[in-house]
Amino acid sequence: MNVYEDIKTNIISIISKLEINVNDIIDKISVEPPKEELHGDISTNVAMLLSKTLKKPPLEIAKIIKLELEKNNNISKVDIAGPGFINLYFHTSIWQKCCFYILDSETDYGRIKTDNANKINVEYVSANPTGPMHIGHARGAVFGDSLANLLEFIGYNVTREYYINDAGEQVNNLARSVYKRYLEILNIKTDDFTDDLYPGEYLVPVAEQIVSEYEDKYIDKSEEDWLELFKTISIKAMMDVIKHDLSLINVRHDVFTSEAKIHKDGYIDKVVSILDKKNLLYQGVLDPPKGKLKDDWESRPQLLFKSSLYGDDIDRPLKKSDDSWTYFAADAAYHYEKCNRNYKSIINVWGADHGGYVKRVGGVINAFSERKIDFNVKLCQLVSLSNKGKPFKMSKRAGNFITMKHVIESVGPDVLRFIMLTRKNDATLDFDMDKVLEESKENPVYYVQYAYARVNSLLDKSKSLNLNNYKIDYSLLNNKEEVFLMKLMAQWPRFVEAAAKAHEPHRITIFLNDLAGALHSYWAKGNEDEKQRIIIEDDLLLTRSRLALAETVQKLIGIGLKIIGVQPLDKLN
Repeated sequence: MNVYEDIKTNIISIISKLEINVNDIIDKISVEPPKEELHGDISTNVAMLLSKTLKKPPLEIAKIIKLELEKNNNISKVDIAGPGFINLYFHTSIWQKCCFYILDSETDYGRIKTDNANKINVEYVSANPTGPMHIGHARGAVFGDSLANLLEFIGYNVTREYYINDAGEQVNNLARSVYKRYLEILNIKTDDFTDDLYPGEYLVPVAEQIVSEYEDKYIDKSEEDWLELFKTISIKAMMDVIKHDLSLINVRHDVFTSEAKIHKDGYIDKVVSILDKKNLLYQGVLDPPKGKLKDDWESRPQLLFKSSLYGDDIDRPLKKSDDSWTYFAADAAYHYEKCNRNYKSIINVWGADHGGYVKRVGGVINAFSERKIDFNVKLCQLVSLSNKGKPFKMSKRAGNFITMKHVIESVGPDVLRFIMLTRKNDATLDFDMDKVLEESKENPVYYVQYAYARVNSLLDKSKSLNLNNYKIDYSLLNNKEEVFLMKLMAQWPRFVEAAAKAHEPHRITIFLNDLAGALHSYWAKGNEDEKQRIIIEDDLLLTRSRLALAETVQKLIGIGLKIIGVQPLDKLN
C-alpha cells in the first residue's frame, strides 16, 4: 500500500481523459506532503504542468481535476491554492489502513518488485592492496554496500564489485617493503624505508610467512629473482586482511576484478583498437600543466583519448614516456570489460581525490556503450576521526594510521555503519569516537536503537495482560501524535524510492531519526498525561491498538536498519 502512488495513479487516470499525452509529464507530476501542515496531507502541481499543453489557466484545470478527486472516498477535502496547486486532505482512516498494512504484511513495506533485467553494477571500496583499511575506506565501503542494499530493495539486480589495483609501481613497492622486512627477520641490515615504501608493522607477518616457506633463499638474490613472488604473496595477504576487515562490518562483494589480469588478458590493446576505430585517439602534445611544473615533466607527442569531447578539461594520455600504459588506459580497459556485461547502469564509489577522474572514465563508457549505459560516480569526502579531542593522522606509508579494524573494535560495527551514513557522501564527516557511544538523543544511532528497544520493553510489560484476547482497533488511533506517526510511516515507500534513485542511502538514517523522534515524543506524552500512555491497564482494547502502532514503528525501523546493514537491538545495555 502506497498512498502517494495511489493518488498519482488516480491523477493520471483523470488527466488521461483530457486528450493529452500523459507520458510527456508523468515524471514531472509531484505528489508529496506540502511544506506546511495547514495545506493538507498531499499537494500536487499537475494543473500547472498541464497549462501550456491545454492552453488554459492552471486554476481552470485545477477545478476540473478537483471535481474528479472529490469522488475518491479516501479524500475528505480538496483545495486549490496559489497559482494552481491542488491540496488534498485525507480521512484519518487511510492512515490507519496503512498502519494495518505495514504490520500485517509478510514482506518489507516499501519493497518494490521490478524486472530483474535492470542490472546495476556498484563498484566500491577498491582500496589498494598495500595495507589494512583505514577509517576513510570504511566510509566508501559502508556507503557502497548500503547503496547496493537500497537498490536491491527497490527491485534492481545488483552486482557488487571490487577492483583490485594489483598492477603498477605501488604493488612493486609493496613487495620491496616486504622484502626489507624479510631481510630484517633474517638479521640482514638494510637501509631505512624510503618515502615510496610502506614501513607499517602490518607487513611483518607477511615477511614471516615467506621466511617460513623459503627461509634465506632470497637474501642475496637480485630484485628480478624475488619481485614477482613477493608481490604475489603480499597482494594475497593484504587482500585477505581487507576481506576480513570488510566482513567485520558485513560488507560483501560478488566480483573481484584484477587490474593485473586486465593487462594480462590484452584488454588494453583491444580498447585502444576500438577507440582508434571510433576516431577517438590521436598523437598530440599536451600543454604544460598549470602551476609549478614537476621536475620530470616533458613536452612530447603522446597517444591521447579525446576525453574533451565528453566534457573533460583536456584530452588524456594512454601511454607514459617509457611506453608503458597509463593507469587510465587500464581503467578504460576495465570499464570496457564491465560494459560488456550488459549493465543498465554503472555506479562507482570513489574517494574525493578522484573527482578529476570522473569525466574521462565517463567518456570511455559513453564511447563503448554509445551512451546507452548510465554512469554515475559518488565521491565520498574525508572522515575526520578524533578521540578525546585529538585528531588521528592516516597514512599507510607512514605506518601510523588508525585501522578500520581498530575503530570497529572500539565502537562496534553497527555504530560505525550508522554514523558513516549520517551525512551526505560529498560532505566531510566528523567521527568522534567518544560521542558515537554517548547515550543521548544527540547520538543518532543510540536514538534510533533506543526507539526500537523501547517497543520491546512495552511488549515485555504487556505479556501479563493477555492482550491476544483483544482485536486491534485502528480507529482508536486518532490523537495528534498517533496520526502524525501513521502519516510519517506512510511516506516510507516514496522516501526509500527517492533515496535509491538519487543514490543517497544517508536519507535512510534521516528518516529513521525522524521516526524514532516521533515515537519518543509519543512516549513522552504519556509521561505528561496518563490517558496518553501506550499501556493503560483499565482499557486493554486501546492498549492493544496502541501497542500495534508501536510495533509498526519498530517493524519499519527494523526494515530501515536492515537496508543500511545495522542489526537492531532488542534491548540496550
